[in-house]
Amino acid sequence: MNIDVFNGDADGICALLQLRLAFPLESTLITGVKRDIGLLSRVSASAGDQVVVLDVSLDKNRVALSGLLKNGVSIFYMDHHYSGEIPVHPDLTSWISTDANVCTSLLMDTYLTQRFTEWAVTGAFGDNLDVAAQSAAESINLTAQELLQLKQLGICINYNAYGTCIDDLYFAPDALYRQLEGCVSPFDFIRDKAEVYQQLFNGYSEDMALARQVKAEYQTNTTAVFVLPDEKWARRVAGVWGNELANEYPDRAHAIVSNNQRGGYQISVRAPLSNKVGADELCTLFFGGGRKAAAGINDIQYEQLTNFVAAFQLQYQ
Repeated sequence: MNIDVFNGDADGICALLQLRLAFPLESTLITGVKRDIGLLSRVSASAGDQVVVLDVSLDKNRVALSGLLKNGVSIFYMDHHYSGEIPVHPDLTSWISTDANVCTSLLMDTYLTQRFTEWAVTGAFGDNLDVAAQSAAESINLTAQELLQLKQLGICINYNAYGTCIDDLYFAPDALYRQLEGCVSPFDFIRDKAEVYQQLFNGYSEDMALARQVKAEYQTNTTAVFVLPDEKWARRVAGVWGNELANEYPDRAHAIVSNNQRGGYQISVRAPLSNKVGADELCTLFFGGGRKAAAGINDIQYEQLTNFVAAFQLQYQ
């Protein structure tokens, strides 16, 4: 049995698209909303099965990974989030880099020797790695208009993953992957699945227009915290709006606070683009995680928000 486990955002989806274009096979898909990262606990596999894991933290899946390896499951693991100590095991192949300018789609592009770079560029744009995406695109001679199309698609795919549950999203991530599956080029998807793309683009545009009306709740010269209302669009928009703000104010750190379904907040943190460090360390203090440039907290009680704001401002003073 083959099982593909992947983050439901642009980076996870675009990494898997590249892999399955290079090595097509039937597989069971396991994914979820952006913050559903404990995905390996949902894998039921036994000796002889093969599992691919893309764009989810090894450290957050360590116990489940250990159990699968003990059962004789062969695992290929590619990621760019904090991993902690990587196990050494004959059935584990790992491609992990925590460099702030690398994402899983770009790692896959290297692994496949640049066979489907357009998808890698799309995934990198979706992960807000604009400079890295543009650098990767230099080898495939895209026009400025084509590069913009890949950026818009990456942002829209990434945007679709944000929410506290599948019902918040326009498409379940596995369903969106199936729509994209088999498209050798992102331009094939844009042309052949125009209705799907337009739904993503329109939803993103409408929600972002609402987000841009929100004013900062707390702000200094180096930080800004935005608290969103308890609405579906607000739960969807948190991460991508953080990316937009980071690009607009590259010397400022941003935190986007939205309501979760547990009676508390979830928070998306973006380090300044001019100093892409510390987001993971900050969020770990509140039982969250992520990577140096971008991280998040899934559940923090309302009364702890002031403690978070103080720690956030101290981190990026």
